[in-house]
Amino acid sequence: MYCIFVGDKPIILTTNIEKETNFKNFLLKDVSIDAVLDTLSKKKIESVRLIHHNPNTILKKFLSKLPNVIAGGGKVYNKNNEVLFIFRNNKWDLPKGKAEKKETIEETAIREVEEETGVSGLKIEKPLQTTYHIFKRNGKLKIKITYWFKMKTNFEGELFPQENEGITKVAWLKEKEIEEAIENSYANIKLLV
Repeated sequence: MYCIFVGDKPIILTTNIEKETNFKNFLLKDVSIDAVLDTLSKKKIESVRLIHHNPNTILKKFLSKLPNVIAGGGKVYNKNNEVLFIFRNNKWDLPKGKAEKKETIEETAIREVEEETGVSGLKIEKPLQTTYHIFKRNGKLKIKITYWFKMKTNFEGELFPQENEGITKVAWLKEKEIEEAIENSYANIKLLV
């Protein structure tokens, strides 16, 4: 099963057909993205489930319906076990960004964290789950596929928000602060935290 978010509502890719309650079922092979988004916009609907018989190809079939944007990001811990957050578009988020040509996804993740926060000395510890969300840019729908990594750093310097990317604040957050921050965050970030 995969979740692709549109705002805070998920499109769930599944092989199981369940009786509809607060969600709507569609067959993946027959559905249009516009119909899915229209259904998700209804208040009573909490999610859309796209059903496909083969769990091994379900994600690939869905991703072929929209242009893909590949991104990398980090859930970064310092030596005090605080997590690095950014504040952009009036929401708390984790640093991430679009991959550049001839760059591995790990290089993308490290570069984007450095650019968006000013933090250096990053070391990847392990991959985290990949997240998916649909967004509109210049009137066109796209799906962002973000590869996340758990990172560590001993960095103790000043934090610099990348203002030209709309980031207004960068902060190391303790566990209690993280709980508060994710109340004003994105569904994808809540999955990672």
